[in-house]
Amino acid sequence: MNILRLNEAEIAFGDRKILDSQTLTIDKAERVVLIGRNGAGKSTLLKVMAGEILLDDGGRWVNDENKIAYLDQGVPAALNQSIYEVVLSGLGEIGDCLSQYESLSKASDLSNKKALDEFSRLSERLDLLEGWDLKYRVDKVLNDLNLTGDLHMQSSSGGIRRRAMLAKALVSNPELLLLDEPTNHLDIESINELQQTLINLDTSLILVSHDRSLIDSVATRIIEIDRGSVTSYPGSYQAYVLRKEKESQEEETHKRLFDKELAKEESWIREGIKARRTRNEGRVRRLQTMRQERAERQSRQGHVKLELDDGKKSGAIVAKLENVDFAYDEKILSDFSSVIRRGDRVGIIGKNGTGKSTLLKLILGELEPSGGTITLGTNLEVAYFDQQRENLDSAKTVKDCVADGNDYVDINGVRKHVVGYLGDFLFPPHYMNAKVSRLSGGETNRLLLAKLFCKPANILVLDEPTNDLDIETLELLEELLTDFKGTILLVSHDRAFLDAIVTSTMAFDEGAGLREFVGGYTDWLRQRDEALEVSPVIEQKLIKKRESGGSSAGLKRLGYKERRELEKLPEIIEQLELDIDAMNTKMSDPTFYNQEKALVQQLASKLSDANQKLEEAYFRWEQLSEREAVQ
Repeated sequence: MNILRLNEAEIAFGDRKILDSQTLTIDKAERVVLIGRNGAGKSTLLKVMAGEILLDDGGRWVNDENKIAYLDQGVPAALNQSIYEVVLSGLGEIGDCLSQYESLSKASDLSNKKALDEFSRLSERLDLLEGWDLKYRVDKVLNDLNLTGDLHMQSSSGGIRRRAMLAKALVSNPELLLLDEPTNHLDIESINELQQTLINLDTSLILVSHDRSLIDSVATRIIEIDRGSVTSYPGSYQAYVLRKEKESQEEETHKRLFDKELAKEESWIREGIKARRTRNEGRVRRLQTMRQERAERQSRQGHVKLELDDGKKSGAIVAKLENVDFAYDEKILSDFSSVIRRGDRVGIIGKNGTGKSTLLKLILGELEPSGGTITLGTNLEVAYFDQQRENLDSAKTVKDCVADGNDYVDINGVRKHVVGYLGDFLFPPHYMNAKVSRLSGGETNRLLLAKLFCKPANILVLDEPTNDLDIETLELLEELLTDFKGTILLVSHDRAFLDAIVTSTMAFDEGAGLREFVGGYTDWLRQRDEALEVSPVIEQKLIKKRESGGSSAGLKRLGYKERRELEKLPEIIEQLELDIDAMNTKMSDPTFYNQEKALVQQLASKLSDANQKLEEAYFRWEQLSEREAVQ
């Protein structure tokens, strides 16, 4: 059953078509994820579906009985209301009655006849409107989204305010829910809760997101918007990636053949008198048609080309934290110790407000600990991608922000014109004199990356770098960071991004403070759950070690070969994990099992060997790391 239809829809901004005579149907119970490059028109298409933007041509059909709820990507204003009142406002008249009823029951003396009469009137009205069932729905939505109804919007973070507006949309029980980047400003725990809420929804859903973990978990269909066209891909994000790669190859092949044929016809038409004698009008008309088709062909938006100047090597130790304490109003760190070495890629995760950005500033020496010591290494060249984008002067032009008034920048010793360099980050020439304040969120992020990457650095500090970036740019950034030879400190709520980049994780765990784990987000989840299960046993072992004279007793110092082995193990582990992922992907394809049984068994045996080697490598890494820590 159709919920919404767009027929031959057209909409354009200036000479750029967002929708070029496109037809699209959304069915009941579908969970559709809308993807595309920054600026492709995802938010515009969502607003068209919501009825907030009118089409230039074509039609939009929605069943009159179908209710649509829309949540845009901006952080809602800090209203002078409680979260409960905001959520109730999504119920219209019933919400108003419930709000008055709750206020009266909490704030009034019901022995007063006037108040008691009003209380009775509201109760009767809620009975008539079946408002008590809706009150249960409000309470359930608040609970599902981990929201406290009494909390005031003005004192809430941007992430909590966004969740409150999502709750407002959900309680109206819409047939179609439209969400534009709902994970922005949410921490990992909130994203996981949102993900589960969306999976459990009975309503149809259209979602704009760059969170690949969320997309894979939620989507029943991917719709891509590209150069004015919308294309539907049933299934998961991974299925979309495989199909899209094949289509892109076929498109490029078609273009090459078309251009070759056009060049041949252009050569023929220019051959002069001899050609005119044999020229036929049908061939001339065909050439004119080909010329027009070539002129109208829209080229795919360019790819971001990321390149990073690694700078000179830092010292072997980047930062050493020993028994560090730090507090503002509440304690953020308590007796925390860690060593960050050259080449480490450290992820920092935790709820909003737990102190992730503060930890970065402590590690960089921008803040002094209230207890313990932090020792910084030598030859540190830091590039800092800050969450608030304070490294960008909004009054400057795009060009001056990167090149400081110069026409050239130096990248790895190579001189590049600033227009060409910024073109690698998808900024066309006419953007050079545009003010930074006029850029979109995705453009601002790309500009900050361009500014950072034109300076030599051996330490990258990235505080929420993935916000507003499209998926393709995200994946290119992943490749760049994976190849980076220096040290990375990464704060992110993007679970797939963390898994792809980091080799260790510092996590602010509720009730346990800051703790360090091997691996990325998925590894942290597993190790955290294992620690919770066996914590009494571990506690007993630690007691026995302390009673027997300490944990370092009997450990031999690392020799030269063992230190070299320890340095190489993270790279070996990473390669094994990549090989295992590739084999798992291959074996998850149903067509894989159509080949000869011997080939299937061969890859299965190879996968088993790789898993065994990975387990042994992790065990060896832990052995050597423990011995190195006590030296």
